[in-house]
Amino acid sequence: MAYERAEIVAGAAVLAIAAAFALYAVQGSGVVSQPSSYPLTASFRSVEGVNVGTDVRLAGVKVGTVTALSLNPETFFADATISMRNDVALPVDSTLLVSSEGLLGGTFVEVQPGGALEVLEPGGEIEDTQGAVSLITLLMKFAGGGGEGNAVPDATATP
Repeated sequence: MAYERAEIVAGAAVLAIAAAFALYAVQGSGVVSQPSSYPLTASFRSVEGVNVGTDVRLAGVKVGTVTALSLNPETFFADATISMRNDVALPVDSTLLVSSEGLLGGTFVEVQPGGALEVLEPGGEIEDTQGAVSLITLLMKFAGGGGEGNAVPDATATP
């Protein structure tokens, strides 16, 4: 009888911990938007490494989350919807950049605020964006010498 009671208590504790972990995971994933946030949209040339739930940071502090990504079939750009905290009012000339935490780190969206006096309204669009920069592409450009403009002239050739 004592074993049954202990097993029931242990099972209930495991279920409570699992439910708390699931709630934490759903809130942190960005699937459920916070009520104290507002949506903004932006179009990127490339969002490589960005997924739904990716952090949006301002000065290294998380101020939002990517809530939706889709391909625009007319422009062939990636349209992103982000959820920003209500206490962060971005100027209309702000910039969004896809940034990397390091060579092996993850990717996040960085906000660089502009200097305009007008602020973006909920549902507004951030027009100035910079997509992801591929490390492999940069290395290939460096290793390849940068193209035709860097060719060394032949000293033996006559004009």
